[in-house]
Amino acid sequence: MSELKEGQQAPEFTAADQDGNTVSLSQFAGQKVVLYFYPKDDTPGCTTEACDFRDNYQGLKSKGIVVLGVSIDDEKSHLKFIAKHSLPFTLLADTDKKIVEAYGVWGEKNMYGKKYMGTHRTTFIIAEDGTIIHIIKKVDSKKPTSQVLELLGL
Repeated sequence: MSELKEGQQAPEFTAADQDGNTVSLSQFAGQKVVLYFYPKDDTPGCTTEACDFRDNYQGLKSKGIVVLGVSIDDEKSHLKFIAKHSLPFTLLADTDKKIVEAYGVWGEKNMYGKKYMGTHRTTFIIAEDGTIIHIIKKVDSKKPTSQVLELLGL
């Protein structure tokens, strides 16, 4: 699979959200979308990242920006994560790994010398027309919202 680049169309996807509702990228046409991929619900870095998006959610929403989080966790795990941290945005359950693979964020990782497959923390900023305008590969989990707003000049 070739790596996605800025300027390309974002791959279309359909997945279940935390409530079992079907969500597709195309339903957000006409809005900017922050599509952020994270490794696992309720782990330290992922919680920090999600809580930063939570704390800045109203500001993003007021600028017409939709926030969608994606991990390979299931809907039940997402529901617990949302309830525990009062997350106001949608989390998508990519249990079949179709979205992480389409976006090229599933791959080998290395922790303490142990190699394993997992989701690379990556954020895609998608324009109103579905074009990828920014890809953040070095996500600062403490301030992902600042990274997004800076790249958008907001």
